[in-house]
Amino acid sequence: MIREKDIVALTEDVPEYSLKIGDIGTIVHRYKEGKAFEVEFVNAEGETIAVLTLEKERIRPITGKEILHVRRLEMVA
Repeated sequence: MIREKDIVALTEDVPEYSLKIGDIGTIVHRYKEGKAFEVEFVNAEGETIAVLTLEKERIRPITGKEILHVRRLEMVA
């Protein structure tokens, strides 16, 4: 079960925000029955890139057996 404050990864790209599969976000709100979530994505300086409403199929919980990765964010013009 995904809860508020959980860290999740995208399961698909979100090109309008330059987000890619595997990018990490934090659940800031869980909608009724856990069918959708508000997810905040931030850069390495803690600045918000996007807060998106995503269906549960578009995110997944991360596990302790994964390694985090850094990439340069190319903003969409």
